Amino acid sequence: MTTEVGGGRKRFILRDFLDKILSTLVVSLMGGLVLVVLWQIASRHLLNEPSSFTDELSRFLLIWLGLLGAAYVTGQRLHLAIDIVVTRQKARKQIILKRCIHSLVAFFALLVMVHGGFSLVILTLSLGQTSAALQLPLGYVYLAIPLSGLLICVYSLLNFLNPRINVIEKNKINR
Repeated sequence: MTTEVGGGRKRFILRDFLDKILSTLVVSLMGGLVLVVLWQIASRHLLNEPSSFTDELSRFLLIWLGLLGAAYVTGQRLHLAIDIVVTRQKARKQIILKRCIHSLVAFFALLVMVHGGFSLVILTLSLGQTSAALQLPLGYVYLAIPLSGLLICVYSLLNFLNPRINVIEKNKINR
């Protein structure tokens, strides 16, 4: 699961793999979203005939972008945090507090996003709900919730297992 890289520093192979896949996917979703919105504007203002599917497709792309982006940001440890209590502690207590936080994030993601998200996906697929313009089963759109929750759980576990990333130097603020 780990490998040695330059300077004897250990890196998680799984984290690197997920980072590459997610960053590529998030950038692709953003690029697709920009193209769809540009087409929507062009068809409305240049062709005087608004495209019927672009509004819905851009909404679905934004949902996937936001949820997968949240998972990616969790993996990069760049999510919004109020860390005043943690930074005032000694290194050992920082690790304990950060591990508690990672555990709570994983628990929330597992319970609400994975379990609740899969329930939502199964329900909408069993009811046969489809989107108005694209006729896409809405279960596929909602699949972003449990997938993102699963990725957040994995990243939280990886963060939990690496104590060095859980220490914040008191005189160094990473902003």
